[in-house]
Amino acid sequence: MVKGPGLYTEIGKKARDLLYRDYQGDQKFSVTTYSSTGVAITTTGTNKGSLFLGDVATQVKNKNFTADVKVSTDSSLLTTLTFDEPAPGLKVIVQAKLPDHKSGKAEVQYFHDYAGISTSVGFTATPIVNFSGVVGTNGLSLGTDVAYNTESGNFKHFNAGFNFTKDDLTASLILNDKGEKLNASYYQIVSPSTVVGAEISHNFTTKENAITVGTQHALDPLTTVKARVNNAGVANALIQHEWRPKSFFTVSGEVDSKAIDKSAKVGIALALKP
Repeated sequence: MVKGPGLYTEIGKKARDLLYRDYQGDQKFSVTTYSSTGVAITTTGTNKGSLFLGDVATQVKNKNFTADVKVSTDSSLLTTLTFDEPAPGLKVIVQAKLPDHKSGKAEVQYFHDYAGISTSVGFTATPIVNFSGVVGTNGLSLGTDVAYNTESGNFKHFNAGFNFTKDDLTASLILNDKGEKLNASYYQIVSPSTVVGAEISHNFTTKENAITVGTQHALDPLTTVKARVNNAGVANALIQHEWRPKSFFTVSGEVDSKAIDKSAKVGIALALKP
């Protein structure tokens, strides 16, 4: 259903996915199975040092309606109901997490050839209201993201972003934290098997800069390697293999050049789908 410039979250997403997606510092295992009626059940376990976290998620689809229910080891229950196109271009999402009775919220998304709008409001007496909007085209878009606290009468955050796409190049500029931080990102396909990207962040308050550069290369149609390094001297790399359709095995590592005496961090992720 997504068309036009998409939502605000699409601004800079290609570079973020390249630089941060799939890097794993822990041991993670997930298995997805499907019943004869099409119900999907996903069991996930994550080992974080001496701490083990797990959850079981169930997804049920019926035409344009999807229900997701996730139960976690912290005894929380997250329920998400999604209605695709109850009217042309619309998507409605209702979400709640128990036992946190203040976590419930409803979100309405609208997609147009030249605009993308998302509005959400919490199910409380004094909710936080979020609004994001993007105008433009697939090649050029400008958007804003605002959160307003009705209890305090103050803006929780106010962000603005700009995205430019031409051929194999995507560049974005995002102003975050009420104008305190500026993020610039770059993503380019340099060959059918290789992409590169970078992100530069500047904090106007502390005058600090952060730079991260990365690349991704497909060794073959089923195997991908990625690497990134930042100005703090931390380097990450991973290799991911799709050993069967939609089933991935990923090994990633991290080395801090400023603490080379410490052992490297290694993460493993295995996702199994029938």
